Amino acid sequence: MPGLFDGTPFQRPIHCTDCGHEAAACTCPRNVSGEVCQPSDQQPRVHREKRRGKWCTIIGKLDANATDLKRLLKTLRTSLGTGGGISNNELIIQGDHRDAVIAKLIELGYQANSSGG
Repeated sequence: MPGLFDGTPFQRPIHCTDCGHEAAACTCPRNVSGEVCQPSDQQPRVHREKRRGKWCTIIGKLDANATDLKRLLKTLRTSLGTGGGISNNELIIQGDHRDAVIAKLIELGYQANSSGG
């Protein structure tokens, strides 16, 4: 990727404005259009529902490209001491943990809201 003053003695590589690393080494989360998408830019919706006769907590409206869903799921499962999985870009946590999930997401920097009953 060409940088500033490409081909001259003053040549400098392009750096990310958020993390300061070179553009090729930048690991900032990005959405589909390539813009940096921080957790504070996302507003996940957390609701609970019964599946197969048991309560589960569903976290939706997360950008799958900008969020490492597997890592986020592991963080939530570990902090709550429960199981869960990913289905259709939604995180599913076993049990009724809506309030605890919202608190943990807010702690991680997301603007989480509850929805439904």
